[in-house]
Amino acid sequence: MYTSKTKIVVRYAETDQMGIAHHSNYPVWYEAARTDFIKGIGMSYSDIEKKGYMLPLLELKSCYKGSAKYEDELLVTTRIKQISFTRVVFYYEIYNKKDNTLINYGETMHVWTDKKLKPLNLKKSEPDLYNLMLGVTKEE
Repeated sequence: MYTSKTKIVVRYAETDQMGIAHHSNYPVWYEAARTDFIKGIGMSYSDIEKKGYMLPLLELKSCYKGSAKYEDELLVTTRIKQISFTRVVFYYEIYNKKDNTLINYGETMHVWTDKKLKPLNLKKSEPDLYNLMLGVTKEE
């Protein structure tokens, strides 16, 4: 199973008055990690969009187990948790690299659509892309 690893350094603008990374940044970090994941399997998000496919968000879950502070170095691991003909669920874990502590985990569910945001069956519309994504979910 393919898992990508994305490095994030907490910026000052991402912290609140207490000096802790604000909870609203975690979905942004998920997006950066998801972009790296897709690039890591051999295609970029922009390549997918050029083919006429979109991947809008349906659901977001995020569990906070710890906190991150200004200039903390984080590692976001990303993998596909579940894939169907119409949807894909990405799973994320965020670790503070200082002590390898899990500070957050979550997932995002997306639906495959055309440019008009009409849901579609990816296996029928773009079998190569579907098989590429399905292939990275298999245990090695």
